[in-house]
Amino acid sequence: MKIKINKKNYKKMKPTQKLFFMSCIALACSCGNNQPINNNTFVFEGNPLIRNNFTADPAPMVSNGRLYLYVGHDEYYDGQDTASGGKEFNITEWLCYSTADMKTWTDHGSVLRPSDFKWADTVIAKVGTAWAAQVVERNGKFYYYTTVQGQKPYSGYAIGVAVSESPTGKFVDAIGKPIVCDTMTDNGTRGWWNDIDPTVYIDGNDAWLCWGNGTCFIAKLKDNMTEIDGEIRVVDLPKYTEGPWLTKRDSICYLIYASMGNLREAIDYATATSFDGEWTHRGQVTGEAENSFTIHPGVVEFNGQWYLFYHNATLTIDGHNGAIGRRSVCVDKMEFNADGTIKFVQQTK
Repeated sequence: MKIKINKKNYKKMKPTQKLFFMSCIALACSCGNNQPINNNTFVFEGNPLIRNNFTADPAPMVSNGRLYLYVGHDEYYDGQDTASGGKEFNITEWLCYSTADMKTWTDHGSVLRPSDFKWADTVIAKVGTAWAAQVVERNGKFYYYTTVQGQKPYSGYAIGVAVSESPTGKFVDAIGKPIVCDTMTDNGTRGWWNDIDPTVYIDGNDAWLCWGNGTCFIAKLKDNMTEIDGEIRVVDLPKYTEGPWLTKRDSICYLIYASMGNLREAIDYATATSFDGEWTHRGQVTGEAENSFTIHPGVVEFNGQWYLFYHNATLTIDGHNGAIGRRSVCVDKMEFNADGTIKFVQQTK
C-alpha cells in the first residue's frame, strides 16, 4: 500500500504524525551500505567495513563470543597531501569496534593513545604515531601490544604493551618501558624504525611475539607477557616488508605478512610445525590493496569462519579522498585447502 503525502495532507497532520513522517523520511535517506542504526552502531553491507573514520592496521580478537577489532585512526591534517618522510601518516589513537555476528557492529571509540605511554615521544614526532598493534587475552587480562615512538633512552620506534581487565579498556602501560627497543635488535636496512608492527599468538602454555619492518623478528614471551624469554630470532621470508600476523589452524602455524608486490604491498604467508621452527614460504594470500601502498593483514576464526582483515584507501570523508595516510579497513572470508594452504582471497567491495 502506498500513502501519498502532499502539502495539503501534511498540514492536516497532528504534530506527532508529522514527527513520525519526518523520521521515516530521514531513515529512508540514510539507507545504503553500512547504514547507521544509531550513533555508535552500524550494519556492514560491503567494504570498506568502517566508514565513520579513516582506519588502518586491523587487529581482530575473539573473546566471550564477540569479535573485537582494533584499528589505528588515520586523521587528516592540513599539509598531509604534500608531506613525506613518514609525515604522510597521522595515526592519532587506537579505536575499537566489535560484533557478535559480523553484521551489526558497535563503535567503542578510542581505547588507547600514544600519550598513554609516559616514555613515548609525542612532541618531536609532530604527527600521530599510533602504528600497528594487536590485543590478546590471557588469564583474564587483555594485553595491547603496540608500536610506540620512544623518547630517550628509548629513541626510535619500539614495542610497548598496555593491559586492561576489559577488551575495551581502560588500558594502562603495563611496565613503564618498552618490551623491545632499538638497542635489542639489529637495525638492518630499515634503521631505527624496524621495531614496529607487533603480533602475538598464545600456543598452549607459550606466547610468541613477532614484529619488524624490513626484518622479521620472533621471540618467546615470559609468562608475565611483558618480557622477552630467550633469544630474538630473525625469520628470513621472501618479499617481506612489515606487518606480520601469527595464527594457528590444526597443527599448522602461520606467519602472514605484508609483502612487496609489483608497485605496492600485497600479503604473503609462510607455515611451520612450531613457532620456533623453520618457516616455509607458501605464496600469496591476496594481492595489492586498492589505492594504498600498505595493506596489513589481521586474521581470525570467528563462529566457524576464518576472516582476513586488511586496509585499502578507497574511502572519502568530508571531501578528503583516501590516500597513503587515509586508509579504510576491510574484511573478506578466508578459506583453506585440504592440505592447510590458504586459498587466494579476492578483495571485495
